[in-house]
Amino acid sequence: MGGESGAPATEAAKTAAVESDEERRAALLRRITEEGGFAFVSSAEKAAGGDLRAAEAAREMAWEQLHSGPWHEVVPAWRDAYAMACLHVAELRAGAGDRREALRALDMGLIMGGPLLRRDLDEAVHRIAACAEDEVVADGCADKWREGISNNRDLAEALRILPYKSLSSKKVEKQPSLSLETFICDYFLHDSPVIISGCIDHWPARTKWKDVAYLQRVAGDRTVPVEVGKNYLCSEWKQELITFSQFLERVHSNNCPSNMTYLAQHPLFDQIQELRDDIMIPDYCFAGGGELRSLNAWFGPLGTVTPLHQDPHHNLFAQVIGRKYIRLYPASASESLYPHTESMLSNSSQVDLDNIDFTEFPKVENLEFIDCVLEEGEMLYIPPKWWHYVRSLSTSFSVSFWWSAAANPSEGA
Repeated sequence: MGGESGAPATEAAKTAAVESDEERRAALLRRITEEGGFAFVSSAEKAAGGDLRAAEAAREMAWEQLHSGPWHEVVPAWRDAYAMACLHVAELRAGAGDRREALRALDMGLIMGGPLLRRDLDEAVHRIAACAEDEVVADGCADKWREGISNNRDLAEALRILPYKSLSSKKVEKQPSLSLETFICDYFLHDSPVIISGCIDHWPARTKWKDVAYLQRVAGDRTVPVEVGKNYLCSEWKQELITFSQFLERVHSNNCPSNMTYLAQHPLFDQIQELRDDIMIPDYCFAGGGELRSLNAWFGPLGTVTPLHQDPHHNLFAQVIGRKYIRLYPASASESLYPHTESMLSNSSQVDLDNIDFTEFPKVENLEFIDCVLEEGEMLYIPPKWWHYVRSLSTSFSVSFWWSAAANPSEGA
């Protein structure tokens, strides 16, 4: 009896969900009409009826709107419209058997689109990705992967590529498996960096991400944004959209600094659920009534550099595979680190730690800092506004957890 009464309720829920989806899409088209997007609405309606050319045209129109000015000035409805167009393109491409182009369209919707159709994009990715055929990864590729992760275990070797005075001053304190209470009392409230070990050994990522075949299987056909060049402060630096497989190939083969490819500060785990399932949010991120702001991936080969900069949030930086050198200066050293004067780069220092010009930046030479080599399986707590420079000493996959606190450490938690 219960089963019979439950069936109509389930069907009613499904019907309501379909109606809700249709209402959301109809409301979005009305909003775009109000913004003058009559051509987009016409193309979107044709796309919903199965017209691939109209779907591509709608996506191009929305793309142009996303690039009509500064990102923060883009009308939010156009981001949702772009996601809708990507969904139409993906559905029609998948129906024609073009799985890879369908996934690319969905990834672009996830990366550039708004939140309205996020669930629809995720569900479409799940459906289409489930049809993937396993790709065989050559033994040589797997060997290169393991070799890349193992680089620079000898610190004497690493010192040859590190900045002036590296590892010659005060080291960042290391603590095994800190309790949340001790972390808050001894480090969070005192704005003090600390390395925490033994807290992410249970993450599936600690073993799974060492297997390049696994990464290829769960993410190979997905499109991701990467940075190309020495770092974001260099004139030749650029960004590209490539598949994860193409990125993995560059990690194996790229030894040229001008063409260094880095998947940096990207919300990869919002995009690829399988990788998100491999990690967990540490309890430390809830210190001070914390609210997680962003969860980002940092993945690249030996030699990637994030230049000296500061961030506004608390940061727990987890080193999942490989190792990185990190140098830190307190917020009080800001004036002596010569921040850029342009507002877009005001959180970045003009000082290139890899090639310091002491004539132009004399205050840096005797400025105290703390540093460390962050080993595989360790996490580094970086308080807000602390300046930090990061260099990978091997193939490296890191995860940063940014959170804001309800109260500043100086005011109490």
